[in-house]
Amino acid sequence: MNKMSKCTMVSLAVLISACQSIPSVAVADNASAKAEAPKPAPDAVSMITPMMERQQTIRATGYAVISTQNHKNGAQQRLMAIRASKLDAYRALTEQVYGQQLDATTTVAEMMITSDTFRTRVQGIIYGAVLESITPIGDDTYETTMSLDGRVVNDLRVLYLHQLAARNR
Repeated sequence: MNKMSKCTMVSLAVLISACQSIPSVAVADNASAKAEAPKPAPDAVSMITPMMERQQTIRATGYAVISTQNHKNGAQQRLMAIRASKLDAYRALTEQVYGQQLDATTTVAEMMITSDTFRTRVQGIIYGAVLESITPIGDDTYETTMSLDGRVVNDLRVLYLHQLAARNR
């Protein structure tokens, strides 16, 4: 072999051996890094854990205005506002347990938005909610706060999934 081909062969051998040694070093480094990495605690909460699984109790607040209630008697308007604020709190609990269905439509004409429409829907069953407080806010509003234990939330979701499965059969 001539001098040029010997030099080429030696260069290729060095390059090939260098290429082969890099992965084995990297694999060794990864293996040692994995062995040394601390294991997460079993109760550690990840970013993808649903919020409901992290909370012991969920809370929801509902509001209603007294003067908008459809009655002439002031006392009856207050009672109706209390009832309306309680129903609003139930709706907020339902949103947290089951989520909210959102339908959106956007109309574009001549590269400009001409209409943007949103429609939301909440549907579900809530039981076991605890009425925490009914509080007058100012002179014309009631605020109702309700809570729901996390175990009940899980029961409600299981019930909901069973109902969905039964419908699809």
